[in-house]
Amino acid sequence: MIKKKLIIISAILMMISSYAVARDQIKIVGSSTVYPFSTVVAERFGKQGKFKTPVVESTGTGGGFKSFCGGVGVQHPDITGASRAIKKDELELCIKNGVTEVIELPIGNDGIAFSHSVKAKDQNFTKTQLWKAIAHDVVVDGKLVKNPFKNWSDIDKSLPNIKIEILVAPPTSGTRDAFDELVMVKGCDTDFQKLADKKNCTKYREDGAVIEAGENDTLIVQKLTSSPNIFGYFGYSYLAANKDKIKAVKIDGIAPTIEGIQNFSYPVARPLFIYAKKAHASVIPGFKEFLNEYTGKSAVGTTGYLFKVGLVPNSKATEDKVRDTAANLVVLKQ
Repeated sequence: MIKKKLIIISAILMMISSYAVARDQIKIVGSSTVYPFSTVVAERFGKQGKFKTPVVESTGTGGGFKSFCGGVGVQHPDITGASRAIKKDELELCIKNGVTEVIELPIGNDGIAFSHSVKAKDQNFTKTQLWKAIAHDVVVDGKLVKNPFKNWSDIDKSLPNIKIEILVAPPTSGTRDAFDELVMVKGCDTDFQKLADKKNCTKYREDGAVIEAGENDTLIVQKLTSSPNIFGYFGYSYLAANKDKIKAVKIDGIAPTIEGIQNFSYPVARPLFIYAKKAHASVIPGFKEFLNEYTGKSAVGTTGYLFKVGLVPNSKATEDKVRDTAANLVVLKQ
């Protein structure tokens, strides 16, 4: 009898504990590129005084989806930022873990800026030249070999005679996924594709010329500032915020601009997203209101506060559609 009472008391205490840890603020994870935008919206939202300031964590796009798709409930994040669209296997993970109603919101556009120090000489690379600098294997004299290029001039004599050193995002990063799709795959040498599987176009060299710099884009900016011969890539907002320290190279003769990113004429332009769980809308205070703030007229568009920190706006038609999706909690079709 005593044992039975102890079991009942223990169960009640566990229930009380679960209510005690119920969150009263929104939790956001995901892309380091989306992170600064989510942080600005969160701070503005918190200052309105009705709800607590959301907690925003930079985990990378892949890490964000893994956490976001872990399940439904207060122990799991409500929103994740992504610098690419959700993948099929990630959506399948969500569904497997009960996250069956996902809201997809393209918040704006971004251009990946391949950059270096303002102290360095201006550069213009083709996508193929960038691929040859980064790829694990290349074709030389008709043979597939490990990347032998040490200096940029080894790739093309018109390029600078300086050592190849490139800071890149880790495999969990959506920025890396986008860079791979828009540069590494499109720039992959046709001779290489005749001799090797196309999926190896995105395999990076491991001889020290390419260095994984983690999810901290601010750290990449600092390293580029201190070492004029090093290059690195990150979202346009980091370029816009550090124009006194870094500058972008041209890719295929085109530099990243607001207009070029918005109309996708810049070769490395891509959309940015946030994903939200509809199941949390009635559980987490301020959930609906936060989505409306993030997609509202005061935040997005050419007059919005996010534009001032580097988020390139959607077209007016897309903007209206996204705002309607947020307001009505329209879920992604599977």
